[in-house]
Amino acid sequence: MINTFFKNTGPYEINDLLKLISIKDQSFSDEKINDIKDLSSSKKGDMTFLHSKKYGELAKSTNASFCVTSENLKSLLPANCKTIISDKILLDVAKITKKFYPNSVTDDFDVNVEKIENIQFKNKVKFGKNVLIGKNVKIGSNCLIGHNSIIETNVSIGDNCTIGSNVIIRNSLIKNNVHILDGCIIGKKGFGFFPDKKANFRYPQIGVVIIEDNVEIGCSSTIDRGSLSNTVIGKNTFLDNQIHIAHNVKIGENCIIAGQVGFAGSSVIGNNVMIGGQAGISGHLKIGNNVQIGGGSGVIKDIPDNTKVMGYPAKNLKNFLRENK
Repeated sequence: MINTFFKNTGPYEINDLLKLISIKDQSFSDEKINDIKDLSSSKKGDMTFLHSKKYGELAKSTNASFCVTSENLKSLLPANCKTIISDKILLDVAKITKKFYPNSVTDDFDVNVEKIENIQFKNKVKFGKNVLIGKNVKIGSNCLIGHNSIIETNVSIGDNCTIGSNVIIRNSLIKNNVHILDGCIIGKKGFGFFPDKKANFRYPQIGVVIIEDNVEIGCSSTIDRGSLSNTVIGKNTFLDNQIHIAHNVKIGENCIIAGQVGFAGSSVIGNNVMIGGQAGISGHLKIGNNVQIGGGSGVIKDIPDNTKVMGYPAKNLKNFLRENK
């Protein structure tokens, strides 16, 4: 289920939301919509969306009252979910999400931070120079924070964590024994745009970053918060330096990921996955458990469990080696 620190300004009348996205040939009896969520998190009274057959199984069991989708996909939805037919699903969902969560689009610097010396953490945390802390921040016992780091509003840090120097964290839930090395930026908005009449419409990012126990994040890595779900790093996973993880990515447990690897949005990585340096993982993919991906590979399709791949596009390792003798 999605975690969010952003204020929901709803509920809104369904027909008012249709006007917002310029749908004029559909209308419903007066009904209020409480929230907009992904297929699995939605409840009765919520709106969701379906834009790909890849999510057909999730669509069948959604509890949402309304779904923005296409004519071709509407048959995948249960009878309890009324369909709103759109030819620009993601753009329309972005506009509706912005209506519910207007503060989730921009990421201005936190004006409410204070010097750590002036607040309750001064006797609880070992810290360097020029450390700033925002509102609604929790920090566990035996934690260290390096020089020039900023823990902005809406962050929870567990016990025995180390935050390096020149780190910025916001909108994140960090568990125990986590090490975040120098220069990382965690919890900022993801990179999502939709062209609309020659303008770029930014997709709101209302989720958070969740970092589970015993994780290490290498220097100068960036982890974006989720859009309509969370970005998650599983237990005992180690990330090397200069890794980028986009919104909604889920990385499993016990993974080892080398430097300069990039993950596009909404991909799901299994447990015990190993990825070599400078590999790229495209968006909305599923990488199975115990997968090994060679350095410099470009992954553009799902990879099943217990598979070794390499190359661009990434292919079975034996095939790659045979073709590149």
